[in-house]
Amino acid sequence: MADYQSLPPSQSNSASLTERLYGGYTRFELELEFVQSLSSPLYLNYLASSPQKLLQYPPFIAYLRYLLYFTRPEYVKYLRYPGPTLKALELLQEEGFRKSVLSPETVKMLVDGMVARA
Repeated sequence: MADYQSLPPSQSNSASLTERLYGGYTRFELELEFVQSLSSPLYLNYLASSPQKLLQYPPFIAYLRYLLYFTRPEYVKYLRYPGPTLKALELLQEEGFRKSVLSPETVKMLVDGMVARA
């Protein structure tokens, strides 16, 4: 099992010779893609309602906490949509939100809020 308390990966575009690649991508690239997907309310609902109930799984919750490194200026600059991405990451730290995102009404409210801001 991975240690999610470790330091964030290097954000350089070219992987160092010692940095392990995952399917041709660096750990940073995979985490960046994943954290950006959290800005989708429908994806959050999928994570909550998947058979694995990921938003209730303690190691996954620890991983979400680890991803808070994206709030630091040296990492936030890589986010395509920092506002919605960081808001979702912040909300996912709260157990109440992780439970409420199962509700279609919550998902609709999140989608409506995103459309109103666009």
